[in-house]
Amino acid sequence: MAWTFTTLKQAIQDYTQNSETTFVNNLSVIITQAEDRILKSVQLPDFRKNSTGTTTSANQYLSTPSDFLSPYSLAVDNSGYEYLMFKDVNFVREAYPQSSTQGVPKYYALFTDSSFILGPTPASNYTVELHYFYKPESITVASSGTSWLGDNAESTLLYGSLYEAYTFMKGDPDMMQLYAGRYEDALAKLKALGEGYSTTDNYRSGSVRAAR
Repeated sequence: MAWTFTTLKQAIQDYTQNSETTFVNNLSVIITQAEDRILKSVQLPDFRKNSTGTTTSANQYLSTPSDFLSPYSLAVDNSGYEYLMFKDVNFVREAYPQSSTQGVPKYYALFTDSSFILGPTPASNYTVELHYFYKPESITVASSGTSWLGDNAESTLLYGSLYEAYTFMKGDPDMMQLYAGRYEDALAKLKALGEGYSTTDNYRSGSVRAAR
């Protein structure tokens, strides 16, 4: 069955047999933690989008969109799009130890959860296009009371929430293990759905970029 926020909260209380006030008041947090765990574990084509922006001359940092989770590709328009290589932040810092070294960026890395570091530092205000994996609206705040995960990944969301619930309650280890196993099984099926998405272009339709 598809979940709404209301029915999912009730199901968690029914499965855990817990309607204690503090627990119920924290169900939004518990469900959000489950959503975050799922979204960081599986790549789904439904959660990809493009965003354009502009670098700032002499500034080596570029902000990510507010719903950003993981990059697929980043391209800079230098009389035609040129794709940057995704690297570890230490690689970029070692390759360009002086932020005053400027040019057309060749590399990018996650600097914080909300920004990239570019190397070399942009020498101009370049237009950039980011293709990325985004975080959809949580079922806990959606005005409709529903979400993609609630409609399409019911078991994964339920068992992920139950695992988080038992963690919150410091519950029976055997029950935690049970729901962890059911969550992993459901997640594996969801991953198969996402990873079965065929791609032909490594830059724009590939898997989440891994730093090398």
